[in-house]
Amino acid sequence: MSKETKVVVPGRLSYVNVFEPKSINGSDPKYSVSVIIPKSDKKTVNAILKAIEAAKQEGAPKFGGKVPTNLKTPLRDGDIDRPDDPAYEGCYFINANSKNAPQVVDGKIQAILDRSEVYSGCYGKVSLNLYAFNVNGNRGIAAGLGNVQKLKDGEPLGGMSRAEDDFEIEADDDFLA
Repeated sequence: MSKETKVVVPGRLSYVNVFEPKSINGSDPKYSVSVIIPKSDKKTVNAILKAIEAAKQEGAPKFGGKVPTNLKTPLRDGDIDRPDDPAYEGCYFINANSKNAPQVVDGKIQAILDRSEVYSGCYGKVSLNLYAFNVNGNRGIAAGLGNVQKLKDGEPLGGMSRAEDDFEIEADDDFLA
């Protein structure tokens, strides 16, 4: 990993699995998150593109010394790849994962211990390391998950509602009477 392939990406977090690794289709369990980035955030998009280029150059030996033109890259277009999901409209996204647990912190860089604090829909930053892969004919650049910083709450994604939005405080303890 070099300084050029590491990037900190601000955005909205989705598909958050940062406290417990999850197995997808029988694969090794991994920690993962998807970061949704507004297309208007040119600074972040350009930083990601620069890190992708650096990862291509560092990974050239994995491709026999020459970088293929048709590599898969981790920065994806929400309007194309997730057209039915309004959270991804007008945005790019990048999926990152790791076998190692990320550190999960708040805005003051204090560890977040309450797992319900970090959820799909909240906003934060994710540190990523971009790297080349060439496995079983699949070649490309992937995003390794570093650490996660939650910065603010957001509307939960995936149809989940918060308990405080669903219920009112009950004055009577004997609600069955």
